[in-house]
Amino acid sequence: MSQPVFNLRWGVLGAGHISGVFVKDIILDPKTRGLTDVTHEFVAVGSRDATKAQEWITRITGKEDHPAKAYGSYEEVVKDPNVQAVYIGVPHSGHYDLAILALNNGKHVLLEKPFTVNAKEAKALIDLSREKSLFIMEAMWTRFLPVAQYISDLVRGEELGEVRILHADLSGDCKIDELSLDHRLIDPKLAGGALLDLGPYPLVWAIIAMYENPAYDKKQPPSISSSMLKVPRTGVDAHSTFTLTFDGLYSQAVLTCGLTVSTPNPALVIRLKKGNIIVDAPIYRPDRVTVQWLAEPGSNVVAREEVKNFTNGSGDNIPGGGWHWQADEVARCIREGKLESATWSWDKTLFEMEVFDKVRQQCGLLFPDGVEKVV
Repeated sequence: MSQPVFNLRWGVLGAGHISGVFVKDIILDPKTRGLTDVTHEFVAVGSRDATKAQEWITRITGKEDHPAKAYGSYEEVVKDPNVQAVYIGVPHSGHYDLAILALNNGKHVLLEKPFTVNAKEAKALIDLSREKSLFIMEAMWTRFLPVAQYISDLVRGEELGEVRILHADLSGDCKIDELSLDHRLIDPKLAGGALLDLGPYPLVWAIIAMYENPAYDKKQPPSISSSMLKVPRTGVDAHSTFTLTFDGLYSQAVLTCGLTVSTPNPALVIRLKKGNIIVDAPIYRPDRVTVQWLAEPGSNVVAREEVKNFTNGSGDNIPGGGWHWQADEVARCIREGKLESATWSWDKTLFEMEVFDKVRQQCGLLFPDGVEKVV
């Protein structure tokens, strides 16, 4: 007997760009990406202005009569009995407080990255999720893209051998000298800077290639070495470089992110003993992967090369921007009564935040009092 279709009703906190791309994807018919077991329903959005929230619904859905409710506060969304799960798409300095609000009102949570400002906040949210028996996950959408699974399978396979070094970058020229001092990218009161805003994307590939390796011993975390160039006007990082050395795996990840120059292409290179995986920019949603098999282990002679294309990180004829895959995972986990995803589990989020804490500590990146809610 086939399993009944599970429909997840979503509320959204924050009527900005990032929330808009998420909603545009979840309202697409899941059958267009080959799914028949889950569906999604957008039922509410909360903003500081109900009128603007209503205008946002019309613009994002393309329907003036869309039934989703427009609320002038976040509290109204989490108190709406029709909402089962919330997607939180506000700047990350607001993630912790809104996730607490949602969990305390009985809602499952998909929380944009970075999950929180520090690891202690992340642990507090996970503890509350466990206490309330509610699902929570960081919205690490890249990990759920078919292209990410393809690369993960290549790394886990035996044909290319062991990973030796990984280089990954996400950067852009954000014209930081022209930004207002209260812009989210450079304002320390909003936990601004390249590390927390862009850093999750290079780091996710190190997690896929190294942290997820069955041979990795979590009791021996990698050593971290980092450096920063800071924004003179505000003191947050304009560019960060951090290297993770996994001694037990005999491998390294060299990760960079920045606000002053564009990303090189290729933006992700995974060098293995018997070959290379070369990934075109952007690393948050790669379209093209080149796999090279070396003539001899460790040599620089390419014996064979294969190129595979992934439209929007997904594949040909799959509509949307790729944000729906993570929503599908959330729906399945909630349907099955799980509190966390096996694919992007709590320990991976905690590892991510601990890495960022260490980099900030090494480089003296401090935020004003009150930005970090748990210290």
